Amino acid sequence: MTSFKHIAILALIAIGAFANDAVNDDPILEREAKGLKAQGLYQQQVIINPQDDPACSGTVFTPPTSPKDCSEAFTNGATASGVYTVQPEDDGSPFEVYCDMETDGGGWTVFQRRQDGSVDFYLGWESYRQGFGNLDGEFWLGNDNLHRLTAQGDYRLRVDLEDFENNTRYAVYNSFRVANASTNYQLTVGNYSGTAGDSLLYHNNQAFSTRDRDNDSSSGNCATGYAGSWWYNACFRSNLNANYLRGQTSVYGKGVVWRSWRGYYYSLKHSEMKIKA
Repeated sequence: MTSFKHIAILALIAIGAFANDAVNDDPILEREAKGLKAQGLYQQQVIINPQDDPACSGTVFTPPTSPKDCSEAFTNGATASGVYTVQPEDDGSPFEVYCDMETDGGGWTVFQRRQDGSVDFYLGWESYRQGFGNLDGEFWLGNDNLHRLTAQGDYRLRVDLEDFENNTRYAVYNSFRVANASTNYQLTVGNYSGTAGDSLLYHNNQAFSTRDRDNDSSSGNCATGYAGSWWYNACFRSNLNANYLRGQTSVYGKGVVWRSWRGYYYSLKHSEMKIKA
């Protein structure tokens, strides 16, 4: 009987590299393989040729379906914050997100971040539909992607805020959903808790508005009047996508505003909006 070598392949298909040594017999490769699996990048399958003896079984790492969001990636064993690929439970394409694996139990999918004013947020409807910015810096994930994520089930929202005096606050909403484009990405939000005060329930059931698409409840255009893009009512209690004005200002409402904490004349240093199933 022909003897075959035990085969274990760590298929690093994404970068075109292959390791043909036995993964299970090499502690370093085994540790790296487990890390990839935890991140949802590769899954493990055991392949046995029935013509060979059991010693000829091999282990191959192949691309699985990506996690549907960061909470699923966290459940799968991922613990490092950073950029991950997710595949919502629909017919759409996978896309990259930033996962916060540390805050409040981990598993948060971040969809908005302001931190230094490096990205222009006063953009039009199409930019907010598709998303823009840098996932490692300032960005908006995109209203289409936000709808795809929140359509999968029950999600909660966490908003983390920081001012220029390094004080921090947070707001949590135990229900959060963004509807599809036919509703102009209507917001559903409820059940507040936290330390920042509630500045979002006023926007419940509102459609999204941008400078070139006025869907608010005001007689004017809140987006152009307050230099932002948001689920404006008539007009707002929060305006986290407005101009980055750096602290106390004489300009009413045109900064990164969370009214219940620092009011309309203060533009916050940092905001981060994230969801978790």
